[in-house]
Amino acid sequence: MKRVRFAARAVGLAVVVLVGVGACAHDPQGDGSGAAAPQPVGVTEEASGASAPPAPEQPAPSESAEPSPTPKPSRTTPKPATPKPSKPAGCPQGEQQRAVETYLSRLGGFGTLSVDGEQSAADCTAIKKFQIRYGISPASGRAGPSTYDVAKRLASTDTGRCRAGSGTTFCVDLTRQTVWAMRGGKVVMGPTVTRTGMSGYATPTGTYSVGGKNMREWSNPYEVWLPYWQRFNGGIGFHETTTYLHNSSIGSHGCVNLLHRDAVRLWELGSVGTRVVVFGRRPGT
Repeated sequence: MKRVRFAARAVGLAVVVLVGVGACAHDPQGDGSGAAAPQPVGVTEEASGASAPPAPEQPAPSESAEPSPTPKPSRTTPKPATPKPSKPAGCPQGEQQRAVETYLSRLGGFGTLSVDGEQSAADCTAIKKFQIRYGISPASGRAGPSTYDVAKRLASTDTGRCRAGSGTTFCVDLTRQTVWAMRGGKVVMGPTVTRTGMSGYATPTGTYSVGGKNMREWSNPYEVWLPYWQRFNGGIGFHETTTYLHNSSIGSHGCVNLLHRDAVRLWELGSVGTRVVVFGRRPGT
């Protein structure tokens, strides 16, 4: 049997390193699905990370090669380089970064933010939490125009302007497009976002009371279901939105549109006879 000797060959390993990586609420321009998201705004963040080229093959050391001398340790130990703080991967900074940080810090409840105009991991987490809470899409942590607008409206809402009675009162600020609830002079549901009547269908101001409730009301004129319906002025009432709430170019036919969780909460707080106070004026109406 012939013996064959195989010479040992070292194969260089290429390593690629990847870094980071009945009434009124049908909107004529909406698709009725309630899931349409706005077109992305601003500059798209470039993908982060890099790939290292494969290392060239190195010949295997010969068995007869003498080992190289071990270098002597240096008398001075070099100081380790201070790592530079990096921005969180996948969390772009928006043009309204500092303003959003300011408003979210004022509102509270979304985490600790650094009001310095620079995106950080903590800022990103807080902004995402805020966006998810108020139905802002995409919830990417970017402080863009929609996030800025919602944060400013909420932070500037003065609950004391509502002429609340001794019982439960639903308050609607048309100017800031916000809604909250009070009971016995105290806020029992903090300000949240709404979208009221568009131009030609402005939600009327005044003091009213809830005249009827229905878990799911059918709108005859616009042929759409109105979840968590609470009527307070003819065919005008509170209900869950049937389109993307933050599309400000459209509006309701007078109704007070709410996000799902807010429509549910207002439904739980309200009853026939609940006082409703509407004041201010929606911009553009």
